[in-house]
Amino acid sequence: MASSELKDGSRRVEEADDEGNSKKVDSGEIKHSDGEKMKKKSKRISYSMLNFGCFGVKSESDGKGNLDIEIEDELRRRNPTHLVIMVNGLIGSAQNWKFAAKQILKKFPDDIVVHCSESNSSMLTFDGVDVMGKRLAEEVISTVKRYPGAQKISFIGHSLGGLIARYAIARLYEQDITVEPSQVDGDCRPDSSSKDSREENKFKGKIAGLKPINFITSATPHLGSWGHKQVPVFCGLYTMEKVASRTSWFLGKSGRHLFLTDCDNGKPPLLLRMASDTENLKFISALGSFKRRVAYANVRFDHLVGWSTSSLRRQNELPELKRLSRDSKYPHIVNKETARTASPEDEAPIELKVGNGGKNVNMEEEMLKGLTKLSWERIDVSFSGSRQRFLAHNTIQVKGSWINSDGADVIDHMVENFLV
Repeated sequence: MASSELKDGSRRVEEADDEGNSKKVDSGEIKHSDGEKMKKKSKRISYSMLNFGCFGVKSESDGKGNLDIEIEDELRRRNPTHLVIMVNGLIGSAQNWKFAAKQILKKFPDDIVVHCSESNSSMLTFDGVDVMGKRLAEEVISTVKRYPGAQKISFIGHSLGGLIARYAIARLYEQDITVEPSQVDGDCRPDSSSKDSREENKFKGKIAGLKPINFITSATPHLGSWGHKQVPVFCGLYTMEKVASRTSWFLGKSGRHLFLTDCDNGKPPLLLRMASDTENLKFISALGSFKRRVAYANVRFDHLVGWSTSSLRRQNELPELKRLSRDSKYPHIVNKETARTASPEDEAPIELKVGNGGKNVNMEEEMLKGLTKLSWERIDVSFSGSRQRFLAHNTIQVKGSWINSDGADVIDHMVENFLV
């Protein structure tokens, strides 16, 4: 496949047909014809697309659904040094992030390569936060090895994807990526007693060997889906929430994690454990290693994830609706809470000691205490008045470029404030 530039600045892609003849196709069109034949010849499949005049974007698939999106080599002034990992939510895929990925590349064409993960797509998202987190960690290591020039790393997760990313970074925190992830048994990390101290310092404070910069979540149920209108569709009715928790098996292991009903071997629920550093996985230290942590949250009309769980606030800490005002530049953003400067005492990792499966503990409060030891930027979003407001959970991500298009200003805000 070859590309050529036209007089109007657009590009065309030339590819051979079945008889070996060259044919021209607009690069804005993603080609999937003869996809199966292409997979047999090469493990990786590349295609180009163009949406911004002379802004050329190259997408590369590994044949498993994973997408690496970056500027075409001939248009780039230098190699990217910042790897951005985008993680989909429940029953999602890498395709959900195509709009946001292109926006961030338009803003930072020379610095960034975006990897849209799909190690946890479709029905695989029922496998549990821990299983999916391990898969994502392995995928990230594989991606880092493909970009030896990468120096920094950021994560952007939508909905359940934010929890998956939180688990993955704990596995990748200060990890020697030359060690195969499969050598890490369960939650146990490789033995580092024989490592040279200089080699240990090489990975200190890093995620997959890279400097952590942005950790961004969008409509993520950080506190789970139990109680306090965390799932607005249940209208805060205890009976409906109780029924939902008992039928959480319908969503597989992920459902049990979200409704905090997993108490394997007497351990506290996974989300409660993820609010502290454990002996083997440093969840809070990993989060704290990022320069900034940002939580985008829907104020209303998100029927799946409540405002408090996605913004990491107690119910009485939520801003009053009547005091919210729209941003003139980003009309669907109604409130911005900048991160306070955390003191060294606040930033110190905590270890939660909870017995009896966490049954006698206010789990929501303990999760908040652990997670808010770190400073967070909170961005509150409202699609009130929008025809797409009842799709708020997906609109905040612009999951579909047409049906969720009203969320474009939220993505613009995310990109405009992104640290490179």
